[in-house]
Amino acid sequence: MVGQWENFLQNLGEWHGSFTQLSTRGEVLKDIPSILSLEGFNDNKTVRLNLRRFYPNPSGVGEPEVNELVLEIQALGRDTLFFENGAFSLGTIQLAPFSECGAELGFIYNYRRLRFPMIYNTDGNLSKITLIREKQLDKNVPERPHLTVEDLLGEWQGEAVTMYPDGRSPDIYSSKMQLHLESSDRLVYKITFGSNATVISSSGRIDGSVLHFNEGASPVQVVLLPDGGSCTLPVKIELGKPIFFEAGWLVEPDLRFRMIRSYNERGEWVSLTLVTERKVSH
Repeated sequence: MVGQWENFLQNLGEWHGSFTQLSTRGEVLKDIPSILSLEGFNDNKTVRLNLRRFYPNPSGVGEPEVNELVLEIQALGRDTLFFENGAFSLGTIQLAPFSECGAELGFIYNYRRLRFPMIYNTDGNLSKITLIREKQLDKNVPERPHLTVEDLLGEWQGEAVTMYPDGRSPDIYSSKMQLHLESSDRLVYKITFGSNATVISSSGRIDGSVLHFNEGASPVQVVLLPDGGSCTLPVKIELGKPIFFEAGWLVEPDLRFRMIRSYNERGEWVSLTLVTERKVSH
């Protein structure tokens, strides 16, 4: 098993992109250009992070104002896990009453990265979604189209890897997801996974680029986003109920990644799962 630091190093490079702040319906509120450099030193034992974000000049004319963050990283925090392909998540370890909380889920594929920071306020309500789209300029890989419900319909088969913050060995198992329309405004999904063939199924209401799944004890909404992205968000974070944050990235018409960061009913972060799945039928 490759170590966490080696997994992190998959992200080295200069990444040009933007931080797009979204409403809870996925509407663009503002878009801030960015350049992120992750450079290894000392035989890659140290990584220097340099993030520059370019804000519009308050006067409306002239050069943008540059906000710069520089960090030297020599170890990874307990709140972070990386997969072998460089995908990762960081976020709150322990949910607590009256505290801000959230997570970031990030993917890397074909010289592009897609990241989703999601922040909840002290009342447990969603306060901010940010979509971060990044690419390596010299590779010239085009952005994916905005994700649609039609892109997701069909049967997907794949492999899931679940990692644990306590460092125990990952679990690897097969998964299958089936999505179909029950009516023009209703989507049904069924997920089968694990050696015991556990089944989760639900149906949701389609409302433009937002899918509302309100059947379970903890309602969630799925927001379909630019660049083939999506995020699944608890409508409200309530202690005493298990919750999860999920993000997806359709990188090819028949290839998609999903990542799930899960918390138990005590608010403890318990696992991180990456699913790599291919569409096998429409």
